Amino acid sequence: MTGKVDFKKTLDSYRARAGQFRFVEVPPMQYLMVDGHGDPNTSPAYSQALEALYPVAYRIKFAGKAAGRDYVVPPLEGLWWADDMDAFTSGRDKSQWDWTMMLLTPDWIGPDDVDAAVATVAAGKAPDRLGDVRLEALDEGLCVQILHVGSFDDEGPVLKRMHHEFIPANGLRMAGTHHEIYLADPRRTAPEKLRTLLRQPVTAGPGA
Repeated sequence: MTGKVDFKKTLDSYRARAGQFRFVEVPPMQYLMVDGHGDPNTSPAYSQALEALYPVAYRIKFAGKAAGRDYVVPPLEGLWWADDMDAFTSGRDKSQWDWTMMLLTPDWIGPDDVDAAVATVAAGKAPDRLGDVRLEALDEGLCVQILHVGSFDDEGPVLKRMHHEFIPANGLRMAGTHHEIYLADPRRTAPEKLRTLLRQPVTAGPGA
């Protein structure tokens, strides 16, 4: 294998436009995952999840590069849910949020590769939540998605239109978990310039 694969450029599921909902069929993919609960701005579990995910992802990448299969570590992604999904739209009560933070992993990577990467990271200064990192497949199928440009806190009206207008207007209902893909690094990007792909799996049926 030659060259470096950049999934953000090759996968259609990473494409969306601002202000335009689109349907996309997302194939089954696998991710490194860590779960948590609470406000990502204040919950120690959130920062600890990222501190565990990235070292493992980069160890896997470096091992793949040494074996001749190099790739760009994809952007951070997150699954988000709550008992009352209005906590993401009108309420924006982040204390109610449950989440799974994720990094896409190539399909040629297996559990043994992940175990080896975790063991290498553990041999140094192991992150607090290293033991929570897992490899898991996600099969979302038909989804609605849109590109949101701006602050995370301004997502509410977009999600409200997606959940309560666009999806039911097309004879569909929500299925699966709200999914976000962070195409810009919030540590280096002004809030008004953040680019976040908002995705919702759907299925046939009456609107919610």
